[in-house]
Amino acid sequence: MLQLKLLALTLIWWSCINLDYAAAATRDTRLINSGCSPFNASNTRSFFANVNDSISELRGEISNQSLHFGTFKKSRGDVNTYTMFQCRNYLSKNDCLACFNNASIQIRDICKIANGARVIYNDCFLRYESERFYQQTNELGGGVTCGNISSNATNLKVVGQQVLNDLQLATPKTKGFYAATKTKVDGDRAIYAIAQCVESATQTKCLDCMQVGFNNLQSCLPNTDGTAYDAGCFMRYSMTPLFADNQTIDIRPYLKEGGSSKKWAIIGGVVGGVVLLLLLFALQWSRKTKKVHRGDILGATELKGPVNYKFKDLKVATKNFSAENKLGEGGFGAVYKGTLKNGKIVAIKKLVLGKSSKMEDDFESEVKLISNVHHRNLVRLLGCCTKGQERILVYEYMANSSLDKFLFGDKGVLNWKQRYDIILGTARGLAYLHEEFHVSIIHRDIKTANILLDDDLQPKIADFGLARLLPRDRSHLSTKFAGTLGYTAPEYAMQGQLSEKADTYSYGIVVLEIISGQKSTDVKIDEEGREYLLQRLFINDTVHV
Repeated sequence: MLQLKLLALTLIWWSCINLDYAAAATRDTRLINSGCSPFNASNTRSFFANVNDSISELRGEISNQSLHFGTFKKSRGDVNTYTMFQCRNYLSKNDCLACFNNASIQIRDICKIANGARVIYNDCFLRYESERFYQQTNELGGGVTCGNISSNATNLKVVGQQVLNDLQLATPKTKGFYAATKTKVDGDRAIYAIAQCVESATQTKCLDCMQVGFNNLQSCLPNTDGTAYDAGCFMRYSMTPLFADNQTIDIRPYLKEGGSSKKWAIIGGVVGGVVLLLLLFALQWSRKTKKVHRGDILGATELKGPVNYKFKDLKVATKNFSAENKLGEGGFGAVYKGTLKNGKIVAIKKLVLGKSSKMEDDFESEVKLISNVHHRNLVRLLGCCTKGQERILVYEYMANSSLDKFLFGDKGVLNWKQRYDIILGTARGLAYLHEEFHVSIIHRDIKTANILLDDDLQPKIADFGLARLLPRDRSHLSTKFAGTLGYTAPEYAMQGQLSEKADTYSYGIVVLEIISGQKSTDVKIDEEGREYLLQRLFINDTVHV
């Protein structure tokens, strides 16, 4: 009898272990982002010995203290290494440790000898650098990924926007900068959402990061899943449960204003408002006699600038800008394929701005602004270089080249599903430029050659690095023409009137080309004479596909 009881207990114990392993195996351990520093460690032996020691120390903190966040500094002589890890708070110790172990293997495999690296998963992230970074939140490398489209889009979008808005406001006020909520959508459907900042950030830095994540996730709704990530924060929503219902946090207290000091807050607000009005009056008066830099008007001075690359490194990367590395030539200059010291392949654009041009004067502020544009359907500006008269931009590299090579060249044939995805993705990228970034950006030259395709044939709008910026208080502006005939709106080409509508017109031409497989500027000669694509569309009411 005793043996039977022991056998039964053993089977129960074994089944519990298997269930625990099964739960861990179903965790979402997908790698959603990784990045390496463009610079190599100066003393690789000491630096990576520090990395190994730091990873070992942090692993012990997870195993022995069940910590979900940790930092560690290790020094050997004058070589310093700073390391940080974070797991989502809803993970068990075993799940957190499994994600950390996977990250510690992959981070060293991805970045061989770079002096900085990061890997971000849906469940955790790990980062190390040669410089202290613990309070950083918004850096180059942030972005967003989206899931499938919901069958009931309206309800999900409305509820989802409210959920994400509450999270971005509440998370910076919570203990540990972490929040998890479950909100009913309709019927049996609910949104599970989490938000998290690194615990070493300040409340202000956390709020800044949350706001970027919230804005990026607007491009996902009403998809059933969306994830926004950055150097120091993470935000995700999903129609699939991310955590148990008893792991939610009541964030309502963090959304309330006032508290016990509400009376004094009102008094302070009145006094502060009077002082603010006086300061604004004085500032407005002083502006009448001072020239204001355009970058300050656009808010670029409040943003983090791009990585500054050395000119000699870019020469080496492109084999001295050789013809064999040349990818093509656009309206602003030639583009070259480059391989950086760490092995990363990039696209390097040498700009032709002319001497003392307005664009050259505004180069620093405009590039600083554009480098903060993060969207999955826009080509990422990684950095820039300024040396003498040289102005160079460094972009992420798109191996599949541009859309026109597929439609009119020899890159291959796109099926209708791929064409639909390209049309939709381009519209999302354009909407972000016009309406979702904190200033409205007009591209001015939307065409198939400026829509690049990634490894999955998803579109990314390119060549907006020096796009004109439209102030919010003006419906349009007159400017020197810069575009491609055949794609350009008539009011812009003939009268120089530039607004978001010009981009929308060009986008319509691109859609026609994607559907018909014909260039807008190609001429068809028939019995009635020469006809362009638009003529055949509007005169004959047909598009020949």
